[in-house]
Amino acid sequence: MPYPQRRDTVAETGQRRELKYPEVPAPLAVACYDNHTHLEIEDGEVGLSVREHMDLAADANILGAITVGGDLRSSRWQVEAANEDARLLAAVAVHPNEAPELAARGELEDAWAQIEQLAHDPRVAAIGETGLDFFRTSGDEPIAAQFASFEAHIDMAKRLGLPMQIHDREAHDAVVETLRRVGAPAGTVFHCFSGDAALARIAAEEGWFLSFAGNVTFKNAPNLREALEVIPRELILVETDAPFLTPIPFRGRPNAPYLLPVTLRFMAEHLGTDADEFAGQVAENTLGLYGPFDPEARAAWRAERAA
Repeated sequence: MPYPQRRDTVAETGQRRELKYPEVPAPLAVACYDNHTHLEIEDGEVGLSVREHMDLAADANILGAITVGGDLRSSRWQVEAANEDARLLAAVAVHPNEAPELAARGELEDAWAQIEQLAHDPRVAAIGETGLDFFRTSGDEPIAAQFASFEAHIDMAKRLGLPMQIHDREAHDAVVETLRRVGAPAGTVFHCFSGDAALARIAAEEGWFLSFAGNVTFKNAPNLREALEVIPRELILVETDAPFLTPIPFRGRPNAPYLLPVTLRFMAEHLGTDADEFAGQVAENTLGLYGPFDPEARAAWRAERAA
């Protein structure tokens, strides 16, 4: 299953990043799951295999992860990885920043069709990441391609009965308007939530999940902590978005699913709640949304939902 995509080792400051993986944190007393990671992207001094990533995660009592695609190649990789390691489930989609390039080549609709074919695999748990990104994309035609792709993925998720993971960067109002206009899928998730308390209140009203990544620990992100205080516990998920957004105190170093306990414990402390109770709630939310990871249990779960 070779598809290593090497992450740039030079930080935005122009300084070379520290490439040593942090130590595995103390394991959670209550097992939990990583809502969103990118295991096809290598980081660190030595790239870790899928098995190595998930073995380290198990050492921290992280029992599973959703590994997420953003184009056809990476989406195929996620499905293959999830079929090889039962601790993984896959999400497949065309990322909003990929949509304009595909549209310019006349290939966007074909890409949606191929994503939908992949989504029928039993190890696919979600459509994503899809959405809108006004930070890296501008111009009428590219933005129109993003909207078209977002709506196509929404339709796909609803028809297939799958949750959807949203990439929302500097596009909060447009994402909410689109979801309300066309109808959000059951199990809509704002991955790597980047909004504020006002958006969290909208999510709470609509029953949308917010997934918090390591940036909730950053000093310059009070908006994320304010949102965390607002959203009901039953709508909270936790993710690494690895290899990105490594939590404090390891910011700038490689991220991986095994570091999820660092973010989860920070969130529990900020909320003034017991970390074990919080981990249990997040695990319940994750399994309730995506279903079981175990292949036999998953087959029975899918059959029951299809009946």
